[in-house]
Amino acid sequence: MELDAAQNPNPDPPISAYYQTRADHHAVVSSDWLAHAAAAASSVTDTDADADAAPPPSPGGNGGGVIEEFNIWRRKPEAAEAVAAIMALTAVIRSSRATTMMELEIELKKASDKLKSWDATSISLSAACDLFMRFVTRTSHLEHEKFDAAKSRLIERGEKFGEISLKARKTIAMLSQDFILDGCTMLVHGYSRVVLEILKLAASNRKLFRVLCTEGRPDRTGLRMSNEIAALGIPVKVLIDSAVAYSMDEVDMIFVGADGVVERGGIINMMGTYQIALVAHSMNKPLYVAAESYKFARLYPLDQKDMTPAHRPIDFGVPVPAGVEIETSARDYTPPQYLTLLLTDLGVLTPSVVSDELIQLYL
Repeated sequence: MELDAAQNPNPDPPISAYYQTRADHHAVVSSDWLAHAAAAASSVTDTDADADAAPPPSPGGNGGGVIEEFNIWRRKPEAAEAVAAIMALTAVIRSSRATTMMELEIELKKASDKLKSWDATSISLSAACDLFMRFVTRTSHLEHEKFDAAKSRLIERGEKFGEISLKARKTIAMLSQDFILDGCTMLVHGYSRVVLEILKLAASNRKLFRVLCTEGRPDRTGLRMSNEIAALGIPVKVLIDSAVAYSMDEVDMIFVGADGVVERGGIINMMGTYQIALVAHSMNKPLYVAAESYKFARLYPLDQKDMTPAHRPIDFGVPVPAGVEIETSARDYTPPQYLTLLLTDLGVLTPSVVSDELIQLYL
């Protein structure tokens, strides 16, 4: 299935990414992260689980089919692109006509590469595909099973992985509630569905707080975020991005999402996150990053320019003189020393724990 420019907005080479770790509330890492995440996800109510349910997957056993399956899941309002990719890859296994494990792994790898090329600038999409490949096929025990039994095992793992990923935001929201105190003022930057889930749960728990929301240039996603926060009945004020330092003395804490969490424990997120972190650090304000585990990526950015660019058009509302260059980069890199904690569906982590464990996983 060929994609046109509108469907595939970023045809550049994909970013290689991978993550596999977990941490408990004391940030001690161990290898049985799936059991921990499953236990956390199981605390979600049956009503919530029903709301997250989706139509049965359609066949996805070839390059075109996996994109079609991916688009079916991607149209769900609450499903992130990374979750859609996980579900699409599970459908590839289910509908595969391979007769050996080698054939199935080759087919799965082709489907994964097809998904990653759909949007080469999406860190979470690439990371989810790589994590799925490592998690589903990681054990050598499959080599000693009959093919049908091994295939069933892969499908079961894929479905469990997808189920946990679908519930990631709700799990993060539950783990984050202890950090939101009555009477506090928090700053949020741009639009983040996981941060919105945190605020929604806090409001439903009758916590009293107010939110300062940045405008979120270049695409003004903060305006959308402020509208949804206001709809929850939470007091909210919109700031222009350049007013962050001016307003920081009102702020008790900062919550941001992340496009990706890199191996050093830093984050790649929408433009402006880095300068917010610098101001917060200088004024001793805690900055919490809410990020699903499938966004952890095996990347090592050395500076702001050392990552695959993601550009967005900017409308200044007035004509720009000819010959004037415009910076259209849509995201920046925030080093780990400016982050307080990472709130993930696998637990509450310090940036250093993420870094150390990922290094050990690749020794």
